[in-house]
Amino acid sequence: MKIRSQDKKGLIEAALGKISCDMVIKNAQVVNVFTGEIYKANVGIYDGFIVHVQGDPDGLERQEKALEGKAYYDAQGQYLLPGFIDAHIHIESTMMTPRNFTKAVLPHGTTTVITDPHEIANVCGIEGVKYMQESSRNLPIRQYLLVPSCVPAVPGKENAGAVFTSKEVEDLLDLEGVIGLAEVMDYLGVIGNDQRMVDILKCTEDRDLFIQGHAPYVSGRELSAYLCGGPSSDHESRTPQEVRDKIRNGMYVDARESSMSRNVEALVKGAKDFRYLTHLTFCTDDREPEDILQEGHMNAVVRKAIESGMHPVDAIRSATLNIAQEVGIKNLGAIAPGYAADMMIVDSLEKLCPTAVFSQGQLVVEQGQLKVEIGEQEFSLEKQNTVFVDHLSMEDFKIKAPIEEGYIKTRIIQYDGLNSATTEFVLEDLPVKEGYVDISQDPTLKFVVVINRHGKLNTKGYGIVRNFGTHRGAVASTVSHDSHNLTIVYDHARNGYAAAKDLISLGGGISCAVEGQVVQHLALPIAGLLSPKPCEELAGEATQMKKALRDLGLTEIVNPLLRIATLALPVIPYAKMSDLGMVEVLTQEILPMFEQ
Repeated sequence: MKIRSQDKKGLIEAALGKISCDMVIKNAQVVNVFTGEIYKANVGIYDGFIVHVQGDPDGLERQEKALEGKAYYDAQGQYLLPGFIDAHIHIESTMMTPRNFTKAVLPHGTTTVITDPHEIANVCGIEGVKYMQESSRNLPIRQYLLVPSCVPAVPGKENAGAVFTSKEVEDLLDLEGVIGLAEVMDYLGVIGNDQRMVDILKCTEDRDLFIQGHAPYVSGRELSAYLCGGPSSDHESRTPQEVRDKIRNGMYVDARESSMSRNVEALVKGAKDFRYLTHLTFCTDDREPEDILQEGHMNAVVRKAIESGMHPVDAIRSATLNIAQEVGIKNLGAIAPGYAADMMIVDSLEKLCPTAVFSQGQLVVEQGQLKVEIGEQEFSLEKQNTVFVDHLSMEDFKIKAPIEEGYIKTRIIQYDGLNSATTEFVLEDLPVKEGYVDISQDPTLKFVVVINRHGKLNTKGYGIVRNFGTHRGAVASTVSHDSHNLTIVYDHARNGYAAAKDLISLGGGISCAVEGQVVQHLALPIAGLLSPKPCEELAGEATQMKKALRDLGLTEIVNPLLRIATLALPVIPYAKMSDLGMVEVLTQEILPMFEQ
């Protein structure tokens, strides 16, 4: 696709100097992501597009009429580079609405995001996708939508608030601003030619749209099969070998630096000796308000890549032109005639702190302050309750065993480490007292229950997890990727019950309880995922929530807020939970808790 001007004639005439530009950025050191050069130039903008870059990088001293503009902006010898693009993000995972998200990331030079409203789609279905589309309109940032491909992520193994078949996907692909299909998480369905996935991929390919991938640890023939199925990218790579295997096979690797998974250093290490880095791109996936305020957004990801050994211009290209080419936008991500005038000025290519940001040809940020008004707007979905759980009792938080006393062989979910989302199943003999599993003598074990909260089913899945990280109390969350059911990890029934009841009353969020009392919560009343509050206020609340979680024992976790979020994510190997029970990710089986 191509971003189109409403005045093609005007673009041509402004390029020729027959009419004045709307704005001229002068005295800039232009970063050319096509050639890797940096040279002094002035840049003319008309109707939101770059019309001419006037410089003399080869010292030819050509005579050319100076650019004329209705307005001028003096870059004062600083660097002018394209605005950053986020290759893959769930805006819901910032816990902010699209409007507040825009206010937060624009000052960091992010001018385009490729968004997957997968999280809210799993709660609110088509209405949730349309909400994200409508609430992102008329903002000084490009928010391109991808249609969620896996709602739920693993059909038949979990229950979400909606189910998307090829029919729902096809209808959503026709929405304004949609440019493709979001991360195809059901990689096993693609590899296995599951008919649902075949139909969804076909309706996207028939429109010749971008198909975003999700292929953790996939290699060899399985990777080839996945690529033949249609997806062309992956943001789930974690190791140097993964990035090498995938780029060699023509896959775009969206190196991720989120609040939960920080993979850029390892992936840059794996790819940096390649001659061409056209298929290395960057994304945030999930980045929280506190991290955006303290570290930045895409500029923090690029900064990390530079610190990891990438040349600054290569890193900038990976966050601009490479991503535009990945998703098929022909005139975005570079400073050149006909390209969208989304740019930023920085005084250092290593620090990447913008002194000015231009979006769609307009100055939108200067010295970190917004220069445009982003007004408030109300949407009906923001007022809806989405947490429907009735008739909970303390008994719902006890795990009944098939024996009255003694020991029983029990299947346990075990984390690889405190900062890993990877899990495995192990079998252990656990004590049973008065008919219930007893974990009171092992502080590394916790109960877990996933309760369907979408109002259609009364399903509950039970398990036991080792090395979750808490020493006491309960943690409950409706931010529970990707079906976003109510997930509670707890030591005693009274704590699990207290935290769950708190979230039901709040309409969703994150809560923790000790000694049967709630000690802290973070309210996320919009779909149980988002807050209506601005970044600064929300970040303060999230900080308090993290402190409470660390008090429960999550002291070694990089981000304690998201520890619980991936426990019910049955597309990340190898052992996970759903509202139907324990899921073996690779075989997609629901496994029994007890072996007799």
